Amino acid sequence: MRMSRTIIFDLDGTLVHSAPDICAAANAMLEGLGRPALSLETVISFIGNGIEKLVERSLLATGGLPEDGGASAVLQFRELYASDLATLTRPYPGVVDTLQALIDSGFQLGVCTNKTQTPALQICETLGLSDFFGVITGVVPGIAHKPEPDMLLNTIEAMGGLPSSCLYVGDSEIDFLTARNAEIPFALFSGGYLKAPISNLERSEIFDNWDPAVLSARFG
Repeated sequence: MRMSRTIIFDLDGTLVHSAPDICAAANAMLEGLGRPALSLETVISFIGNGIEKLVERSLLATGGLPEDGGASAVLQFRELYASDLATLTRPYPGVVDTLQALIDSGFQLGVCTNKTQTPALQICETLGLSDFFGVITGVVPGIAHKPEPDMLLNTIEAMGGLPSSCLYVGDSEIDFLTARNAEIPFALFSGGYLKAPISNLERSEIFDNWDPAVLSARFG
């Protein structure tokens, strides 16, 4: 893997295991609609394309879309999730030590996630991750979601970096496609929310756990 002095990370399923809080909010939303709860594994399979898609998939799995297409359910989910973002959410083991090791090695770090901007900032702050990152980019109106490259390229630009000296780290095919669309190298964390193996990835582009020594050497 070539030298990359700027490393940008996805959030959910990459740096943090946030699915339990997302699942709790989704099931509270469904309960309010008189629908059955979903398992954690099912909700994990819905994560990655933003809140609207997660709510849509949750509704389709429990009886279909309501007359408004799910718009009110999206609003309800946002309120429920915003009220309890990080009770169960934690960084994956080794993440904090790895981020510190990368900072100590001279890398500049950022986040680019399909989570809405405000929750992304709040989760990083609550979990003590914010200080590691020069830029935290979440979904805002008018900017295309991943896998379109816009958010990632904007993050790189905001950090004063160049795509040619950047690495994107994620846990899903969406993250992989985002990196490819932005024409930058990619590393896959296989311990997150990956739904199916990704073809065209070398073994050297995949890591299974957050080991500061191994990852610092790999990214360096």
